[in-house]
Amino acid sequence: MQTIKAAVLHEIGQPLVIEDIAIRAPRTGEVEVTIDAVAICQSDISYIDGGFPCALPAVMGHEAAGRVTALGEGVAGLAPGDPVVVTLIRACGTCPSCRAAHPAICETPHAPTDGPISTTAGAALFQGLNCGAFAEKVVVDHSQVVRLPDGIPMDAASLLACGVITGVGSAVNVARIRPGQSVVVIGAGGVGLNAIQGARMAGATRIVAVDMSEAKLDDARAFGATDGVLASGDKPWNEAKRLLGGRGADAVLVTVGLAPVYDSAHRYLAPGGNMVMVGLPHARDKASYSPLGMANAGQSILGSMMGDAVIGRDIPWLVEMYRQGRLMLDELVSGRYRLDQINEAIASTRSGTARRNVIVMRE
Repeated sequence: MQTIKAAVLHEIGQPLVIEDIAIRAPRTGEVEVTIDAVAICQSDISYIDGGFPCALPAVMGHEAAGRVTALGEGVAGLAPGDPVVVTLIRACGTCPSCRAAHPAICETPHAPTDGPISTTAGAALFQGLNCGAFAEKVVVDHSQVVRLPDGIPMDAASLLACGVITGVGSAVNVARIRPGQSVVVIGAGGVGLNAIQGARMAGATRIVAVDMSEAKLDDARAFGATDGVLASGDKPWNEAKRLLGGRGADAVLVTVGLAPVYDSAHRYLAPGGNMVMVGLPHARDKASYSPLGMANAGQSILGSMMGDAVIGRDIPWLVEMYRQGRLMLDELVSGRYRLDQINEAIASTRSGTARRNVIVMRE
């Protein structure tokens, strides 16, 4: 067992506590990664606030990049010192979903309380989202790790683990946007900006961003949106449809985790369009809509877990898009914080003004 520093959640709604925890060596099929950077994702905050259930105490954090420092038996294609992205997508490779190339919804159960971390007294610690990356090191299944080429900044690389593949994947893999189509993206935060980038890379002709903030609409335009609509206006879907020639959008990507947004999201759709559920409301929250109206218009609702990403395929593609200047990553980083400043980073993320705040473990 090694002793490392981690930010531990002891009580729902309370600040994380920096303390020593124990982490065991990697077992068969596992990889130890020393973390260089880990971003703050809204999903982490939902767990911290009790919107998603989890065992306590827990170490959250799942959007990470670092370097391999140890390998368990049977791990091929990686070596100590390799730069990697660490994702929450733990895939068995053999269940029906994995065999159908949908590893983000792997059906093989895994108990995160039986993971590699514990308190220094030997009590169980919940490894949040199969990662527990608000820590100096993680031990994860090899399926969660993708090697990076040398020279990619680790703060930017960490965003590939969740926010980027979720946003871009919702447009490319789930909505399957085609050249010439029109898209509405509701929410211009970190995931929304990546959904906009995905729609742009997929060839969408018009991309309308919808948000409560003019500043975020300006961000959206910088990342590829052709138009912006303030959600605070009366029936903003009418303005979006006007911008789209009166027909509505072929795809509406909902990237905010607020159930009331889903109540009206379908109103932006064109006949035959798809509404994609990207942002995750709290478990207790409900939304409502008219099945009759959507069915008559041939419209569909699609779930999007992690952008339906296949990380071994999609992360190398996104890295190449970044190297070619076709995917913005560095611009997504709003602030850089030390591990002992993690509660400040979380507060900034809660305020809604940050694209992505990143905890940088080493300068």
